[in-house]
This record gives sequence, C-alpha cells and structure tokens, in this order.
Amino acid sequence: MPEPGVTPCSGQSLLLVLHDVAPHTWPDYQPFVEAVDALGEIPMTWLVVPDFHKQHPLASATGFRHMLDQRLRRGDELVLHGYYHVDDSPPPHSARDYFLRRVYTFEGEFCSLDRACALERLEAGMALFRRFDWPLAGFVAPAWLMSEGTRQALSTLSLQYTSDPRHFYRLPDFTPVAAPCLVWSARSAWRRGLSKIVCELQAARLQRAPVIRLGLHPVDMRHDFSRNYWMQTLQQLLRQGRTPLTKSAWLTDRQRR
Repeated sequence: MPEPGVTPCSGQSLLLVLHDVAPHTWPDYQPFVEAVDALGEIPMTWLVVPDFHKQHPLASATGFRHMLDQRLRRGDELVLHGYYHVDDSPPPHSARDYFLRRVYTFEGEFCSLDRACALERLEAGMALFRRFDWPLAGFVAPAWLMSEGTRQALSTLSLQYTSDPRHFYRLPDFTPVAAPCLVWSARSAWRRGLSKIVCELQAARLQRAPVIRLGLHPVDMRHDFSRNYWMQTLQQLLRQGRTPLTKSAWLTDRQRR
C-alpha cells in the first residue's frame, strides 16, 4: 500500500541495476540480492564484466555463471558492461581527459578507445554472451564514459540500447529516452554522506517521473550506511506503487505505448 500522503505512481516504474557484476564482486552483492529476493518478484538488471580487471574471467567462473543462468530464469536481464572494466589506454593528454580518467575514475575503459579497439572489445563481449547462451540487448560503458570511437562502433552492431546517468539511447541512431538514475559515490564517508543528500533531493524531484533507475555498485554494499539507503529507497518506491522492471522490459513497454 502507498504511504500516507503519497500519490500512487500509476504506470510508473523503477529499475534496479547492479553495476560491475563479476566473480570478484559477487560476495559484496550476494546478501543484498538475497534480501531483495525476500521482498518478492523484483527483476534486476545485472551489468556483467567479462574479465574484471583482467583477473576474473567469466570463462573460469563456472559456479558464478550458473548463478547468472538462474537469474535469467527468474526474469532478470544481463547487460554487457565493458570488457575489462579498467582503463588500459595510453595516458591522458588533455586536462579534460586527465580529470575523467584519473580523478573521476580509473575505470573508464571505453573513454578514449578508437573505433577499431572499441569494436574489438564489444564483439568479444557479445561473443562471450553467445557462448554462454545469454540474451543480450544492452551495453553500458564503465563509468558511463564513451569515446566517439565507441559510439561509432555501437552504431554498427546489433545491440539495442546503451545508457548514461540520465538517458537510455536506442541504437543504432542513439535516440535519447529520459531515464534518470540515482547513484552514489561511496568510496569515503564524506562522499557517502553527500551522496545521500543529493539522491534524496533528486528522488523528491523525480516523484512523478515515469521511471527511476537505482544504480548500485559493489562498494555501496560494503557499508551499512549506503546499503541500507538502497534497501530503504527500493522499498519506498515499491510502496509508492512503482513497478519493478528490467531495462529491456521497460524500453519495450514504453515503445508499445
């Protein structure tokens, strides 16, 4: 039931999205995922990294892959999330690139790739999904950073969408679809405190938005403060009447309307 004084969100949705999914990060996520499962049928979107930091290849993680197979059978979605999730390109040569690739994140794998390199990694990731019999509609670049070469590569492939913090983009022509995302920076106590304030203000502004994405990261799961925020926010949005969907399910539903 909706909370007192809260108008039900008729026809509105929420998308629970787990970033940086890999054998290395599954122990961080597992207790939270089990708690979400206990709430009922809540589909999730898993952003899967084929070889996290070049140390955790899916090909060698049989048990982890079986877990993802089970999630697919539950109705969850798997999305290609980079390939290595680490920036191994040559050092940045401009102030902007330095900020994006050394201050904002060290994991912007697709931030500076040319078309050929981006295409090679995208095709390798897609081939891995086919090898494991995983359906694939979407790609999300680590830290949402995409070079022009990455955009050019995506426009030649069969993928259906990509995204950034504010939009989905239907491929191949990058048609934008508004889909705001709540996301934390949880690497330090002051970042977690500020993230909570920012996300609470943003959630209040988005009360009537058609969709809200919850963009979770493994580091969020390592702190009670951030992990509790995500569980409480998820439960609040469910009480308000929002329908939980995967990314692909929401985009399909929106296209039909």
